[in-house]
Amino acid sequence: MAGLAAAVLGVTGCAVAGDAHGPASPTRAASVSGPARAASASPATPDPPTSSAPGTAGPQGTAGPQGTAGAQGTVAGQGAVAGAGQLVTVTAASYAATQAELTAYQQVSGQWRRIFGPWAAWIGRDGMALPGAKREGDGRTPSGTFGFGFFFGAAPDPGVRFPYRMAHAFDFWDDDPSSPLYNEWVDDRYHSPGAGPEPMDVSGYDYGAVIGYNTARTPGLGSGIFLHVNIGMPTAGCVTLPMGELLKVLRWLNPAAAPRIEMGVTVPGGG
Repeated sequence: MAGLAAAVLGVTGCAVAGDAHGPASPTRAASVSGPARAASASPATPDPPTSSAPGTAGPQGTAGPQGTAGAQGTVAGQGAVAGAGQLVTVTAASYAATQAELTAYQQVSGQWRRIFGPWAAWIGRDGMALPGAKREGDGRTPSGTFGFGFFFGAAPDPGVRFPYRMAHAFDFWDDDPSSPLYNEWVDDRYHSPGAGPEPMDVSGYDYGAVIGYNTARTPGLGSGIFLHVNIGMPTAGCVTLPMGELLKVLRWLNPAAAPRIEMGVTVPGGG
């Protein structure tokens, strides 16, 4: 266990277990023709920081989004996700917490109806970053409201509506702030994924979704923030759920609904 913990704490991106950087399954490592250029980390861009009143109760008494600390440290709610038809909230009790509640909501007649959750999710091993304070390798999950990029996995497409990218042995996530492909998926047959990249063909990434954090790829602000499979311990900055719950969320998310994920800390008295 000590060796496993050391492996986890040494990760700079979001792989969460010793076996996440171990040898890939031979069936997952099968070579296929890849793109000639590494694809962008995410087509979605983070929503601008917005403060508003917390969400209200949905139809038939279902709960709306709870107040969380937004990108300016104020209460984020419906105004922070204007135009979104789906919302995933990840709410921690404090910035030091390594677990949070994940809840999924759908817009129905102008109000938020809870669809899934609240479910227990693991977040960063050093908790949730203060607004604007996320940095590469700090072991914290960023606060704020973001879109989703493509979905991915070391396993085949489970039937999601977002574009899906299956990972192979040559696929890595570039976590090197000095690299020109920082915070991008990189096919290392064509380009260098920088120093200490994350292999994507691993069990911890059997299924996942790219969270649109730092899509400007500003060096040092953090990379590789995903919603992916939970293996029962904190992450290096990602949000994780058990397989069954994760697949429910991934299959439900619809790019036509412009879904957003709102991550933050509970505001006393909010919502």
